[in-house]
Amino acid sequence: MKRKLVGITFTLLLCTLSGGLIVGCGESKANPAAEAPPPTQVEHEENGVSFEIDSPERYPLVTAGEHQAAPVLMATGTVSPDISRSIPVVSIASGRVIDLTARLGDTVKKGQLLMRIESADISQAFSDYQQALADEKLADTQYARAQLLYGHGAISLNDLQVAQDTEEKAKVTVETTLAHLRVLGADPAHPSAIADVRAPASGVITDQEVTNSAGVQGLSSPNLFTISDMSHVWVLCDVYQGDLPFVRLGEYADIHLDAYPQLHLRGRISNISAVLDPNLRTAKVRIQVANPGMLRLGMFVTATFHGLRKQTRAIVPADAVLHLHDRDWVFVPSGEMEFRRVGVVSGNMLPGNMQEIVSGLQPGQQVVKNALELQNAVDNE
Repeated sequence: MKRKLVGITFTLLLCTLSGGLIVGCGESKANPAAEAPPPTQVEHEENGVSFEIDSPERYPLVTAGEHQAAPVLMATGTVSPDISRSIPVVSIASGRVIDLTARLGDTVKKGQLLMRIESADISQAFSDYQQALADEKLADTQYARAQLLYGHGAISLNDLQVAQDTEEKAKVTVETTLAHLRVLGADPAHPSAIADVRAPASGVITDQEVTNSAGVQGLSSPNLFTISDMSHVWVLCDVYQGDLPFVRLGEYADIHLDAYPQLHLRGRISNISAVLDPNLRTAKVRIQVANPGMLRLGMFVTATFHGLRKQTRAIVPADAVLHLHDRDWVFVPSGEMEFRRVGVVSGNMLPGNMQEIVSGLQPGQQVVKNALELQNAVDNE
């Protein structure tokens, strides 16, 4: 009997140990997802939720007013130079740059020295000019002698006419070589192989294609500089094809700068591209803007285009609009002691601390004057 009890006890002990091992193995092979924290629950505010209030008289109502507003379209744009006010700087003479006195971004005045070029073309032009002067002097002397001899009957009329023709051709050659020097940018009164390149107009250097000691190949070289008159600039915007009805040639657009939020500019729409971007389906819209001095090339701006047809929108005091969870709400009465929260889309702020409501509320509807007070009362209940 004792052996039987001992056997039963040993069997129970083995089962207990085996069960513990099985449970231990099961725990070691548990699913990691079971130990992960529960997913974050995102709260969404529902539209049309009603709240019952014990003392509704504590929350006075106001009637939404009426406001006539034209639809607007906002588009980002970039400040660019007015091409009609951009002047290229070129050099007719070929040679090597020996001095560069202006750089990209500099503001220059008309006639200011930009660079100096050492040119073999100018050396040859001065040589031709000096030879033409010598030939003209000799031809003039020979013509004077021919006149004297003809007066004494020593030469024929034909010889006199030949001398006169030679003298006139020499004068033409002098004028031609002189004009060539001036075209090359040389000063005839100061013979030198150096050509001074000066600014043809006042403005800002917006492009530079030359460096010190660089070679210049005359008109075959790219423009050495580009000088832009920054008193007027272009704002280039991308407008989607569905928004093109907002944009009309000759109309004005409002320009706003992030860097100068208090600055208000207006520009006239001067061009709407006839070709759309094949990838974005947008058209380039060009706005001409007078630059008060703050606009810089490459600056991002916001252009606001105004529609022609005005729309009727509701306006309420700014305190009647509650901003909650990235949305705007107003409270409207839905019973004697009940208010309903309605989602709205806010528009522009208007004078007198009034808020424009684009959608969600109609003029004439009543709303709680102070939405935040009512919301706090609801939260504390």
